Amino acid sequence: NWTYSRTFKTPFDVRKWQKVNLVFEGVDTVAQILINNITLGRTDNMFNRYVSTVFCSEGASVFSSKPFCAEHFQCIQIHIKIGPRVQKEQCSFSWDWGPSFPTQGIWKDVRIEAYNDYHLIYFSLTSFFEKSAQQWSLEIESIFDVVSSKPIAGLVTVNIPKLQTRQTFSVKLQPGEGSIVLLVNINKSSTVEAWWPNGHGKQTGYNMTTTFIMEAGYQIEKSSKAYFRTVELVQEPIPGSPGLSFYFRINGRPIFIKGSNWIPADSFQDRVTYDTLWLLLKSAADANMNALRVWGGGVYEQDEFYDICDEIGIMIWQDFMFACALYPTDQYYLESIRAEVSHQVRRLKSHPSIILWSGNNENEAAIASNWFSIPYADREVYIKDYVMLYVKNIREIVLTEDKSRPFIASSPTNGLESVKEGWVSQNPYDTHYGDTHFYDYSSDCWNWTVYPKTRFASEYGFQSWPSFSTIEKISSTEDWSYTSNFSLHRQHHENGNDQMLQQIGYHFKLPQSTDPIKKLKDTIYLTQVMQAQCIKTETEFYRFSQSEIIKGEGHTMGALYWQLNDIWQAPSWASLEYGGKWKLLHYFAQNFFAPLLPVAYEDKGVLYIYGVSDLHADHKLTLRVVVHSWSSLEPVCTLAKEGVTVKAQSAVPIYKESIDDLLERCRNCTRKSCVITFCLVGEGGLQSPTNHHFLSSLKDAVGLEKSHISASVSQQDDIYIFVLHTTAIAPFVSLDVGSIKGRFSDNGFLMTEQKKVVVFYPWEPTCVEELEKSLTLTSLVDVV
Repeated sequence: NWTYSRTFKTPFDVRKWQKVNLVFEGVDTVAQILINNITLGRTDNMFNRYVSTVFCSEGASVFSSKPFCAEHFQCIQIHIKIGPRVQKEQCSFSWDWGPSFPTQGIWKDVRIEAYNDYHLIYFSLTSFFEKSAQQWSLEIESIFDVVSSKPIAGLVTVNIPKLQTRQTFSVKLQPGEGSIVLLVNINKSSTVEAWWPNGHGKQTGYNMTTTFIMEAGYQIEKSSKAYFRTVELVQEPIPGSPGLSFYFRINGRPIFIKGSNWIPADSFQDRVTYDTLWLLLKSAADANMNALRVWGGGVYEQDEFYDICDEIGIMIWQDFMFACALYPTDQYYLESIRAEVSHQVRRLKSHPSIILWSGNNENEAAIASNWFSIPYADREVYIKDYVMLYVKNIREIVLTEDKSRPFIASSPTNGLESVKEGWVSQNPYDTHYGDTHFYDYSSDCWNWTVYPKTRFASEYGFQSWPSFSTIEKISSTEDWSYTSNFSLHRQHHENGNDQMLQQIGYHFKLPQSTDPIKKLKDTIYLTQVMQAQCIKTETEFYRFSQSEIIKGEGHTMGALYWQLNDIWQAPSWASLEYGGKWKLLHYFAQNFFAPLLPVAYEDKGVLYIYGVSDLHADHKLTLRVVVHSWSSLEPVCTLAKEGVTVKAQSAVPIYKESIDDLLERCRNCTRKSCVITFCLVGEGGLQSPTNHHFLSSLKDAVGLEKSHISASVSQQDDIYIFVLHTTAIAPFVSLDVGSIKGRFSDNGFLMTEQKKVVVFYPWEPTCVEELEKSLTLTSLVDVV
């Protein structure tokens, strides 16, 4: 139990102001708020904004916030056992990727504010495009607390200089809390640049000033950024398929969603700085992502998170904070939730990066699949509660507060089909509708046929361990074993360590070194290789499925793997380690999310290559296919197929050949002795990453030799150039500079040429000597 207290002197005479408020932007979670031993209020919702009116005299005052645990709440620790009774960050009580650190206290700003007549509480703007008039407009909403007993009249002027738009409105504020909504039509003679997701255009914003001049001479001036963006969630019939589509159209253009899922960046939110957010989000954009899903078991992120996403073009699928649980619907709880939802929507709806509100994480699926062993006779009660919370309350508020973006009740969901079935469908994982979450740790992850040909993949993934340099900081020598108590303690996913070894064993030889530290480092390396290759296979499957329907399934228009970031140093599904270091998966993501990518797969002995493009125009390209022997740096044979048309924003088949015919043409090649690489090349420097296709498990590879890889390092302005030389083909070459912060231009690659140049982008000052001293080079043949 903690009591926060502060003795302060009010810097003004309270009696001269009509209203004085004590404002908490966030309290975690159950507390009693007092001034001079007078209770002003109680809190029970971490995500609410609490405002209490203060009545006090001049002189010193004592403010305190202390725990409050009434019978109604069952106490904070008990609520997890009986079901959520207060609103708190759920993952603070642990998840299968994080620790149990249930925080409490004042976690956001607290202040005293005083005013006469009126006060602006919320200010938001959303954009709309009127097709018939071919004109953009802004809806500006201002919510006031008017303490005057009489209406207050005034003028509001909106000025957007760059768009030659200036409009003045006469307004009248009524006593009490209320809003005024203004519609500003943008000057049609001005060219409006829309906000686009990363990879599809600029993230243009326009400086806007809104001036309120009211009676009695009071004036408020708000400076803000105006963005212009439309979003539609398209759910409509698809020719040749039962069900409905599920994709996003931004500014009228269908967009394939590429990205990951976001969890809280730390167990302790006060440690999450702007620099922390910038590093993680910029890393997402640098890996060619255009979207993140803010998961519903964490927190609504701070304003800076969404500001950065606006700036760099990361679209946000925003869950409300409900996940994997059954929630009450008593009146007290619903009032708290309604206040939470209203506050968060009003706070966030100005951000163009937010493209979707989602009611919860996996709660429709939880009821439909009966995760909580609800007796069949009681099932309708829980469905009724589900509809009451997410539809009749949360959805109702969202649709009232924000008409500029879509809402879905859950994820996964069948979307409109779930609505048709009463909001809880019989099978929320139906691939013909909505989005899906999919995890399979036992099947061979290189086998693309195990993955669902879904409309939208919003969760999927595999675990890996973070780098040794990351866990070394929080462990000691006796912990440096894959089976140590430390390893078991940090692994919060049941059988997670064994599942990783099982996946590794399908295609790689497990480490056998008698040196326990080397064995651990080799195992960590292989978990990262395995994770990267698994998610590469699954993501590429989703990308090449976007333009086709096979047996009624397909038209996949989104791939958000689980998960982007870590909350602490531990094995998890993340591609970014705690602190921001890129795992091999994140380097792979940079390639498998590339705007232009050739993707290969086998079906019944036939090799297919698809050309996948996010580009806005068709391109005639050359497909280069190279067959290498594991035993030589000289290619066995090369094919150049010219005049290949890759259509805009689609996936099209561009190559087909049986493996037997290919190997016969490339003499002295077998499945076990050779590997295929391929890329797309066009005019003007247009080129895809080089992709690879393994013809057998690498544990069965024949001719793979021990490679000797050397590196020279030099500085060029603010970056560092690593020139690598190898004596033999080297699979999954990993460069690691320990705790030096930064990222490489490429990593975990298949090195098929004698020389390769890699760039290192430092995030903090370093030097050639430090990089040379810290550098470790590892490839698959180094694992013993």
